[in-house]
Amino acid sequence: MDFSNADTAVDQYHRFKADVELMKNLGMDAYRFSISWSRIFPNGTGEPNPEGIAYYNSFIDALLEKGIEPYATLYHWDLPQALEDGYEGWLSSKIIEDFEYYAYTCFQEFGDRVKHWITFNEPHGFALQGYDTGIQAPGRCSILAHLFCAKGKSSTEPYVVAHNILLSHAAAFHIYQLHFKATQGGVIGIALDAKWYEPISDADEDIDASKRAMEFGLGWFLDPIFYGNYPRSMQSLVGSRLPEITPEMAKILQGSLDFVGINHYTTLYVRNDRSRIRKLILQDASSDASVIATANRGGVPIGDRAASRWLHIVPWGIRKLVRYVKENYGDPPIIITENGMDDPNGPWADSSKALQDDKRISYHTEYLSNLSAAIRKDGCDVRGYFVWSLLDNWEWNEGYTVRFGLYYVDYKNNLTRIPKASVEWFKGVLRQSERPIRDSVSRSLQLQ
Repeated sequence: MDFSNADTAVDQYHRFKADVELMKNLGMDAYRFSISWSRIFPNGTGEPNPEGIAYYNSFIDALLEKGIEPYATLYHWDLPQALEDGYEGWLSSKIIEDFEYYAYTCFQEFGDRVKHWITFNEPHGFALQGYDTGIQAPGRCSILAHLFCAKGKSSTEPYVVAHNILLSHAAAFHIYQLHFKATQGGVIGIALDAKWYEPISDADEDIDASKRAMEFGLGWFLDPIFYGNYPRSMQSLVGSRLPEITPEMAKILQGSLDFVGINHYTTLYVRNDRSRIRKLILQDASSDASVIATANRGGVPIGDRAASRWLHIVPWGIRKLVRYVKENYGDPPIIITENGMDDPNGPWADSSKALQDDKRISYHTEYLSNLSAAIRKDGCDVRGYFVWSLLDNWEWNEGYTVRFGLYYVDYKNNLTRIPKASVEWFKGVLRQSERPIRDSVSRSLQLQ
């Protein structure tokens, strides 16, 4: 939106030692980061790049020296270009073997110190945004007859991509169990983007619509891992466009995680799409669930809005979401791998207003309170909580127009990190060990 790029962003690549000091001063005991596949294998496969491995070794060591546990994500949407050019990346089953080799290399090089692994970040998001709407890489879609994209098929490609992601995830999980689990003793999960979808009314059709929305979102990835097949609503509504999970695949997929990572920010109302006009016009994967999501009911918004149009502040949604995971998937260990809100940024933004981020403090107060209730009252097995994010950063299509960080990054002054009011608030929370949330939730913060 602001014509920016991520070439430098907040330059943690060169400033990680100073940033680790910020983490330590804040009281963090864990930090989630992503490994770039292209830094390890510039060509996607072949011989690993020793400079890339050396960088991550230095970063991991710096975290551990300060008593901060590294949580490493293997894939956060940055596919090596050579694999896209060679066989269209995630559209080909060839990617499974290459991802397995990449994961094996990371386990081999870093697994003696990294004990928490996340295979994929938000596969649901990048399958749809990369291959349905085309707004993220590789920018494929067929909406409105290629008006927006040079190539793609929005009705099928997201499902093919998700299928290959699931099989790649399972391959990485099993290669770890076979070669590294006994000596390294680590655990492996996946981080799934999940809104909570609340039925807009008590009508059966809207309650059913909310169930479908959850199945086409979270269930798309969790059902194969827990039950060996896609949700029934997906099988029914997508039909032959949904790739088959064979009995052999089901055996590989089932049980292929140690914890469920949840990236959660917001909640929406949903209602049944009676007319199906949206499906008729778009003919894409996003409309297959036959639901209409909205942030308003009777003209009243579901919650106050953050800077991003999609991010409404609805703290009770996180409690309902983790309870849904508990009830539908056998009470697995859950880690909230992302949660946070953004403030606006621009050339004339008031930095003093950005530094006094009372809205962010309120957001985390309420979301943590609801998460605490899910643990204490609902019995949900939540093991950790990561804030998005430690620093303001480059936010994909929104560039630098929003700020998610606890630390303000002065983009006009050598990327200086300045603590916002939320930093002092979090320090206080993390010092008060008698609080119930500290008994159950790791005092963890995150930056990608």
